[in-house]
Amino acid sequence: MITSDYNYKNPLAISPSECEDLKAIADVEISNITLEDYPNLLVFPDSFKEYDRDFGKKTVCSIINEGKLLQTNSIVGFIGRNKTHLSIHSRFADNGKNDYFLHYMLQKVAKINLFSLQHTMDDDNVFDFLLYIFPLYLKKAITQGVFRQYVTHNYNDANVRGVVNVNRHIRCNEPFNGKIAYSTREYSYDNDLSQLIRHTIEYIKKYTGGNEILNIDSNTKNAVSQIISATPSYDYNKRQNIINRNLRPIAHPYYFEYTPLQRLCLQILRHEELKYGQKEDEIYGVLIDAAWLWEEYLAEIIQEKYNHYTKDSKPTFSLFKNRYQQIIPDYLSLDMGTVADAKYIPLNEKKWYEEDSSSATAIYYKTITYMYRFCSKTGYLLYPYPGEKPSRITEEIKTEKDEVNGGSITKLGLGIPRGCSDFDDFVSKMTEEERFFYDQL
Repeated sequence: MITSDYNYKNPLAISPSECEDLKAIADVEISNITLEDYPNLLVFPDSFKEYDRDFGKKTVCSIINEGKLLQTNSIVGFIGRNKTHLSIHSRFADNGKNDYFLHYMLQKVAKINLFSLQHTMDDDNVFDFLLYIFPLYLKKAITQGVFRQYVTHNYNDANVRGVVNVNRHIRCNEPFNGKIAYSTREYSYDNDLSQLIRHTIEYIKKYTGGNEILNIDSNTKNAVSQIISATPSYDYNKRQNIINRNLRPIAHPYYFEYTPLQRLCLQILRHEELKYGQKEDEIYGVLIDAAWLWEEYLAEIIQEKYNHYTKDSKPTFSLFKNRYQQIIPDYLSLDMGTVADAKYIPLNEKKWYEEDSSSATAIYYKTITYMYRFCSKTGYLLYPYPGEKPSRITEEIKTEKDEVNGGSITKLGLGIPRGCSDFDDFVSKMTEEERFFYDQL
């Protein structure tokens, strides 16, 4: 097991065999990790087009120094291939073990509150996360309605309304008994994908804490109820059959939210197979973009002051007056006249990001552009700060005329508690830190 934190300034030494195993995934852009090529590798977020970030261009890791060192990026989670297992936790994990902050963000974004969740990033505990994230994906999919597709049904009765199946008719109705064997294609809720979701629901029910997961809120309970009602032909003994018929991802222009749900269901149902019976050279695991998770987490705790935007958000904003070029601020408060940007980098350590002047400029320029676009004099860069109480550093924007106020940018760090005795202790302290942070905005 290789354990790393998100800190690409400190590469890890790896053996030749580990290098060989990880070559397949090293330097591969996240957007190129498809279900066809990597059917057992799950990536969050599942849709890179929703966000105004280069999520899809990131790589899980890089192999440098002639294959002797491994460099990880802003991706956390677990990935395995053959005998090599790479576990990547956040830089706030205590002693590289209990990653309370990462799991706290996961719980906030998934809107769950289960303290039984383990807080390390190995394959078993990442599997727990898959179960907890299931309601979130189910609810997103069910907003498009229960999935329907054409299904072939075989009948044997006197009300012929399809194509007669001669061979089956002779086999079932000889001597003639007044019935006709025939087949028909019907637009049905009870199909392979709905059955896959139903099997996942039944699997989670038997898991420790499963009923709590499926009853997190009224929307989840309603979604589960709709899937159960839509699958009257559910049969536990056909699970492997259903899994095999779902290995090809669906591609539907309307039911697009069901594609990531299908992938998640397969990962949950095939967990034991992947853990104990993976094929040689097969890559499996769960990867989470920490920067995306940080942005979504912040949206939860500042939602009363700021609106959070993605490409699907309304209203949309354009940079130019006479031609449309969409811009997507992370957070915007038109009432307060302020903009804010999420940064999952240690902005409290100047040397970390100012060694390269172009990188330092890139940190600020987008926020300044949005400030100009929305006529704002105040901008925030919001980042996780390894200490107690928020860190606040305000810098004035320089203008050619000293008497002209160009506004200011504040680097505001949310304090992340360290050295907590257990997860309950961390949650208690983190709640206080969130309150202090919120008051600073």
